[in-house]
Amino acid sequence: MSQDIWLVAGLGNPGPGYTHHRHNIGQKVVDELAVRLGANFKAHKARAQVAEGRLGIGGPRLVLAKPLTYMNLSGGPVSALAKFYSVDPAHVIAVHDEIDVDFGRVRVKVGGSENGHNGLRDISKAISTKAYPRVRVGVGRPPGRMEAAAYVLRDFSTTEKKELPFLIDDAADAVELLVTRGLEAAQERFAG
Repeated sequence: MSQDIWLVAGLGNPGPGYTHHRHNIGQKVVDELAVRLGANFKAHKARAQVAEGRLGIGGPRLVLAKPLTYMNLSGGPVSALAKFYSVDPAHVIAVHDEIDVDFGRVRVKVGGSENGHNGLRDISKAISTKAYPRVRVGVGRPPGRMEAAAYVLRDFSTTEKKELPFLIDDAADAVELLVTRGLEAAQERFAG
């Protein structure tokens, strides 16, 4: 297993109908990382779109992935890519929407509960561990009595859309910090 390679999986649902949903924020973050790396996504046999690049000259190698399966089946593509690129689970970063984090906030953690997130649950099952890093991108709680599943499958509000570029930028920064400086540094920077 290579120590300088990281698999960054941006979770979401495939197809244009889901593009702007809260559930697809992970894919928007890996899109931003691809822009930063100057990398383009290409189809991969693991049922994912993949872009590759290095963080700086001689820096860690990132494999950015957008599974082409629905969210609750993210584990298959993530596991297949981890095997294909020989990435240890400790270097598999899941970037995902999180209703238990306020909109506009980013949190970083390793392991623990999936908090009912079916994409994370499927990844944990497929790679046989919960001990992988997660960049939790806050989308906030559903209003009133709205079901969480219905809420994450909706577009961001007009007000939220104005703040979205900053949230995506912060989450991409969190991934880079996690890779280059480690968990503590990323948690410290994104604790507020």
